[in-house]
Amino acid sequence: MMMASRCSSTSIFSHVKTATPHHHQLCQARSSSIGHASLCWRRSLVRDDHLASAIPLLTLTSSSSLGGSYIPSVLTCTAQTAMTTNLAPGTPVRSTNILVVGATGTLGRQVVRWALDEGYDVRCLVRPRPAPADFLRDWGATVVNADLSKPETIPATLVGIHTVIDCATGRPEEPIKTVDWEGKVALIQCAKAMGIQKYVFFSIHNCDKHPEVPLMEIKYCTEKFLQDSGLTYIIIRLCGFMQGLIGQYAVPILEEKSVWGTDAPTRIAYMDTQDVARLTFIALRNEKINRKLFTFAGPRAWTTQEVITLCERLAGQDANVTTVPVSVLRFTRQLTRCFEWTNDVADRLAFSEVLMSDTVFSAPMTETYDLLGVDAKKIVTLEKYLQDYFTNILKKLKDMKAQSKQSDFYI
Repeated sequence: MMMASRCSSTSIFSHVKTATPHHHQLCQARSSSIGHASLCWRRSLVRDDHLASAIPLLTLTSSSSLGGSYIPSVLTCTAQTAMTTNLAPGTPVRSTNILVVGATGTLGRQVVRWALDEGYDVRCLVRPRPAPADFLRDWGATVVNADLSKPETIPATLVGIHTVIDCATGRPEEPIKTVDWEGKVALIQCAKAMGIQKYVFFSIHNCDKHPEVPLMEIKYCTEKFLQDSGLTYIIIRLCGFMQGLIGQYAVPILEEKSVWGTDAPTRIAYMDTQDVARLTFIALRNEKINRKLFTFAGPRAWTTQEVITLCERLAGQDANVTTVPVSVLRFTRQLTRCFEWTNDVADRLAFSEVLMSDTVFSAPMTETYDLLGVDAKKIVTLEKYLQDYFTNILKKLKDMKAQSKQSDFYI
């Protein structure tokens, strides 16, 4: 049993809300004497006697080339956070009580399924939505409605929780900083104030190396913020999900639609989200892994063309590939910067440009497997994952055609 704050969520929020940003702004790019842009994430916080020692100050500055060839950016990210004072005597909280944030996403739902199978009591933080997340309830999880973009809705979801597993990310149609920065800061502050015992955060591999990409910069900044929060944490950087390849390549090939690719030799070590969830809970139970940062990568890194070729072979048909040169992406990004309403599109194109550049999103896993006590042979390969998918889907298509012919016969 661990001890957590006895305070109600209402009284907690009366303190926590003073620790959320009174002023949060993304400084505009400023030209300097050396021809660089300076990007500054600065948080000015209202101080309060109750949480004066717990209020963080985070400043991130970076510089990148305004034009011409890319110049490596200089990134400075600092956070100052002291231990939060306990607001009240604690009450016992079971270590099996977890909150999954982003539970309806590709990774989040696998985390929920694995946790339930492992015997955890799972609570899922889900935004209010027209289509309720009934499948989570059907699995046996408890669903609570809250929104990271509305900090006042967060504290109640943390009552009685031991561990937070943060799988959330913003929707494509909303500003990146709303959920991935402001929302995560509010969640981490609430978790600290309410005595959460452990916080698991999923980030992006190499996010520290690409400060020119807003999403990756924010992920890295959130890592630093969490590390300096005083919480016990585990940070897991991810390269790519195998599940995402189904809609991107497998389905369009089967439906004889265009498949989009690039001419860049980027390699990504995709991983099955079920393996990510399994390794996460192994890490969660290992106290030696507290306050550590890991990268989870699949057995092999693949180029876009290699993935398409594999899908073609397994589907038994050729793909209609439309190749987009990386130079077009770069031009599109610069063009969208000309209009305020396209800034978020440009931010996401910047992320796409990194993925499509000459880089490798992978990491050695031998040491991680040894630390977790995991057999590398039990990690699903992309070949096995896609083979299982195509075998199942082609069998269903064959059965559907057989039923259709049978119906035509009786008619």
